[in-house]
Amino acid sequence: QVQLVESGGGLVQPGGSLRLSCAAAGFPFSLYGMSWYRQAPGKERELVAAIGSITGVTNYVDSVKGRFTISRDNAKNAVFLQMNMLKPEDTAMYYCHANNGPVTYWGQGTQVTVSS
Repeated sequence: QVQLVESGGGLVQPGGSLRLSCAAAGFPFSLYGMSWYRQAPGKERELVAAIGSITGVTNYVDSVKGRFTISRDNAKNAVFLQMNMLKPEDTAMYYCHANNGPVTYWGQGTQVTVSS
């Protein structure tokens, strides 16, 4: 059974940090590109960061460059998102996503709220 389970979300003050984790199971994790998406209330879901399956090449949406870092541990079937210098506009539900061509999987999401 395929599972993507996110954790690490919560309430943080502006300027703070959080580290999101996504534990994967049920598919050959190392062969899948992994990414983090987010969706704020009333807005469309957007790609935040992605990391390639083989090369480990990373990509980020402009609004998080220099603040967020995506990484993966293929031995532990996990992907992470280190979020620093958080801003109120980073508030959203964050989703873990796996893809290999037309095959995609989604996690249930973890809420990140940035507020003083």
